[in-house]
Amino acid sequence: MRYLPLTDEDRRAMLAAVGVERIEDLYHGVPKGALLDKPIDLPAHAGEIEVERRIRTFAARNLGASSAPFFLGAGNYFHHIPASVDHLIQRSEYLTSYTPYQPEISQGTLQALFEFQTQVALITGMEIANASMYDGATACAEAALMACRVARRDRVVLSGGLHPHYRDVMRTNARFMNLDIAALPTDLNGKEDPVAAIDGDTACVIVQNPDVFGRVRDYSALADACHAKGALLVVVVNEIVSLGALMAPGDMGADIVAAEGQSLGNPMGFGGPHVGLFAVREKFLRQMPGRLCGETIDADGKRGWVLTLSTREQHIRREKATSNICTNSGLCALAFSIHLTLLGEAGFTRLAEINHANASRLAKKLAGITGLELLNDTFFNEFALRLPKDASATVEALAQRGILAGVPGGRLFPNEHELANVLLVAASEMTTDDDMDRLCAGLAEVLK
Repeated sequence: MRYLPLTDEDRRAMLAAVGVERIEDLYHGVPKGALLDKPIDLPAHAGEIEVERRIRTFAARNLGASSAPFFLGAGNYFHHIPASVDHLIQRSEYLTSYTPYQPEISQGTLQALFEFQTQVALITGMEIANASMYDGATACAEAALMACRVARRDRVVLSGGLHPHYRDVMRTNARFMNLDIAALPTDLNGKEDPVAAIDGDTACVIVQNPDVFGRVRDYSALADACHAKGALLVVVVNEIVSLGALMAPGDMGADIVAAEGQSLGNPMGFGGPHVGLFAVREKFLRQMPGRLCGETIDADGKRGWVLTLSTREQHIRREKATSNICTNSGLCALAFSIHLTLLGEAGFTRLAEINHANASRLAKKLAGITGLELLNDTFFNEFALRLPKDASATVEALAQRGILAGVPGGRLFPNEHELANVLLVAASEMTTDDDMDRLCAGLAEVLK
């Protein structure tokens, strides 16, 4: 039996202190369908070899991105990761380093984060970037909270083109912060006008570029409209490689940029790992969550790095903190920075060009299939198709043929029946002409 230090009386006292009667009451916010009603069907214990065999059997049931034509995106993208990235981040001084609580002996960690900040600021077109966050979704929520502090208002407008998972995270945060969330209808056809939703109580408008359906826009006019009414513009970037080809959010007038950096240096895994990017105008620096690494000169005149700003609650009094984020995706941020350094400016631009070229070629090939409709007038490396039948069933049929065709609209928007026939398809530098031909042939067959 495991050693359990608490007695039944201890547990009763703890439950009484938080105002509940049973341990089960602590899980009242978890959907009933997500709670287990019995232990997982696994052996109580086994030797290492037996466990490895069991896990390999489970893993063999998956159809991975590297073993099939792969067109999934929707916020998690399949890109090539140079072998040098993994080699470098697995060096012990990187792999084991954590929060630089003693900056004077954490110079390597601080320099890496300083370089990361510089790169994020450059590609987003912003003046200041922090030393990373958890992921794009939580960075988006933090952007909304920051905008409310800056504007001293509590109304947040969410574009209908914002990823639904980001919307969900936003609502979760808003629930406990008493924010007024105005979510515009899902913008499948690209006809929404966020300007009409801005009023005197609006703290910010949050848009995504490219949006969840892959559509690309210039939000300069929206930025002007926000500023005219005292609101901020938050631009979310799901696919960071797009910034190698598109206008930077800062150049459009964005006040805050919240982005997902997974596409550079970080594998898809089973939904991650991710690395949140966060960049702002310098005038809003004091309200930025997380921390900021800066460059300085020491007593001997040597170049060094310091924690210039640290507004998280571990470092300062909780009531003064701008965020309750207690760590950062440091290793993922390092992988991002190494990959972007290896690419350089010209390489980053070239990578974006290849992504767009492959997506354009794929869209042209798909246009020849009877019954398919391309819904985008613009896109970077991802676009939406309308199929003549249910997209989820189509994806499943293609998976049985060894093709991972894309993300069904019904998976992202389960309560919006008009999106059941919509399929999101992404292409990257990993997509070959043979992959495209197999997808086209497979779609033509299952859509007959």
